Amino acid sequence: MAKILNGKRDLNKTLLNKTLLIIIFFFSGFVGFAQVDSEEIDPMLINFKGQIISAADSTAVPYANIINNRTHSGTITNGEGYFSLEMLNIDSLVITSVGFENATLKVPRNYSEYNVFVFIMNPKNYGIGEVKVTGERQSVDMGIGSGKTIDITPELRGDAFNEAPPVIAAFLNPISYWQYYLSKKEKRKRKVREAMKLEKNWEMHSKNYNKEKVMLLTGLNEMQADSFMIWFNGQNVLPYTSNEYQVRASIIEYFHYYMIDKAMKKTSEKE
Repeated sequence: MAKILNGKRDLNKTLLNKTLLIIIFFFSGFVGFAQVDSEEIDPMLINFKGQIISAADSTAVPYANIINNRTHSGTITNGEGYFSLEMLNIDSLVITSVGFENATLKVPRNYSEYNVFVFIMNPKNYGIGEVKVTGERQSVDMGIGSGKTIDITPELRGDAFNEAPPVIAAFLNPISYWQYYLSKKEKRKRKVREAMKLEKNWEMHSKNYNKEKVMLLTGLNEMQADSFMIWFNGQNVLPYTSNEYQVRASIIEYFHYYMIDKAMKKTSEKE
């Protein structure tokens, strides 16, 4: 009987020891897992650099909104889809852009600040039903004939197309005659029209006469062309109303005179 009781006691001790070993192993494994997990989520401040591209054609997604969930701060991508943001490595970023599905970006475990992380966004497809527009426009007859459109340049608009009244108008309509010459309003209008016409002429003149055109016709470099244009402008032979053919002919002709003038100056300096 005593042997049986001793055997039961030994068996109970063995079971108890095995149970304690299992419990210790379980808790040690849990603690080890907790330590590994804590290492994985250890917060660190990083300067995250990324680029957002479209999944449809791999083109950049410009001006997308990047929001940090934790701090509610953020930034936007530039014209080429790049952005940079100071954040923790455990933060998540919400990315939104018109025409794309909202997405969440989490920092990869192996991310290095020396690299640019490429994030792909999926375009959003909008289902728009077919729209049909029907109707008839009612024609209204007012009994008035339709006129033709006449394009009158601004410098020709105004009273009597800005023409000076003849001398005889001083006797037939003296009020209008003297108003044209003495009225401040009429004088101001004429000055505005003259300025507009002059500006338009100079705009056309600058297209025909410029440094690029001089360099093309003479073969001079940029600095040499500046010197020639200063000399050429001093000759006062090219009115601002000259057309392209007149400008070309004048530049070629006076460039010949310019070279002769330079050669004569060099000869006189040597003497």
